[in-house]
Amino acid sequence: MTALPHLVRHIARMLPWATLLAGCLTSIALFTVLARVAVVEHDTTVLDQGTVRLCLLPAVAALAFVVRAQFRPLTLVTPVSAWVTSAGQLLLTVPVLVLTCWVQLRILALATGSHPPPADPTYALAVQLLGWATLPVAAAACVARSRYADLGGAIAAPITFVLIAVASYTPGIGKFLVRPDAMLHSIVTGWSAIAAAALTVTCLAMRDSWHRYARVRSRQRQPRPDRVRGGTQRQDAPVGS
Repeated sequence: MTALPHLVRHIARMLPWATLLAGCLTSIALFTVLARVAVVEHDTTVLDQGTVRLCLLPAVAALAFVVRAQFRPLTLVTPVSAWVTSAGQLLLTVPVLVLTCWVQLRILALATGSHPPPADPTYALAVQLLGWATLPVAAAACVARSRYADLGGAIAAPITFVLIAVASYTPGIGKFLVRPDAMLHSIVTGWSAIAAAALTVTCLAMRDSWHRYARVRSRQRQPRPDRVRGGTQRQDAPVGS
């Protein structure tokens, strides 16, 4: 437990704060501009939870740059698991994303005033955002296991946009996952399944592979060929004999 504060400081220092904060501030700024335009034009009907979700796309895309562990080839052969840094960084991003979503909802409440738009329950919005957030994490974790690990975020972010667009605008899928066609139960169930699948893929991709290290240790235990004679191991002669 004494090493925990040092580990937290290390994880916080390795987190790409600039990218994460830039994505969250972009989301807030984009929604603020849309809310301001709606108020000036006296047409706040365009502001709803769907607008909040769309404006959160920059913050969601920033998650694609979080899961990459620095110096992974080195950490694979150390006693500390390589996934600890990525998992800790993901945990640190949760309050930042929650705060970003809360700020947008407050702006929505202030802009609509006494005429709030129809809204789904808070848990339904949270499940949808959780499903969105797990997609770039899973994509980036898979890319990090390939030779293109340095481009993990740049590859995972466009993949995330494509997956969200397919889930939202494909007629056969959108009617189960997106309002107004989808029912509340199907939205919660569908995005929960997507989030669970994405988290499973993330855990499998972030796991440590100790096979290379085990092979090295097993080779070290094998007797040297020049010391094996006739199926028995030759004893070294004592020094000075």
